[in-house]
Amino acid sequence: MDIVEHATFSHNDVKIHSREYVFRGFVKIEKISLQHRMFNQNNYIQEIQRELIQRKTAAGVLLYNDAQQKFALIEQFRVGAVDDSDSPWQLEIIAGVLDGDESPETCIRRESLEESGCQIDELEHLFSFYPSAGACSEVFHLYAAQTDLPEHGGVHGVADEGENIQLHIFDYTQLEPLFRYGRLKNAPVIMALQWLHQKIKMTKTAEG
Repeated sequence: MDIVEHATFSHNDVKIHSREYVFRGFVKIEKISLQHRMFNQNNYIQEIQRELIQRKTAAGVLLYNDAQQKFALIEQFRVGAVDDSDSPWQLEIIAGVLDGDESPETCIRRESLEESGCQIDELEHLFSFYPSAGACSEVFHLYAAQTDLPEHGGVHGVADEGENIQLHIFDYTQLEPLFRYGRLKNAPVIMALQWLHQKIKMTKTAEG
């Protein structure tokens, strides 16, 4: 089996003995007892218990514009960073959780209007990944989209949902300083801006 194309084992190589919810709130937490197959052996690992945080599927988008040479990020308070020594206010791409059975694309277009006021037409899918597979079920779908960006940022968000979001408009020249000074601390924004940085470099190379 080629590990590049397929994982060593599959879902069928996990034995679930029990699973129960121990907490139900904005997120749900399950306690799961299981065994899984071991590498280079025909045996299964001894029964173990794990807590699994169940989160809804999420999607996010990097808004940028090559003609304007600009991109957009948002800044908002994040409880997960409440103990961060620099600040709980994080720079991020626009993102949200899928509502019911909506598609990632529909979610992104809705969130973009709510968090930036920008309308999106064409979307480019970059990656789908688990942000924290060691303990969380969330899958994140990451996109990029060219759109007309406002000249200046502003405050957005849905007040009834406790959102207070600052939109920032950055020049392409600010990409490297953002990485250099450690202002980016979550996976989706780092992945998206690395993708944009590489795209800009390839464009400059092609133009000679």
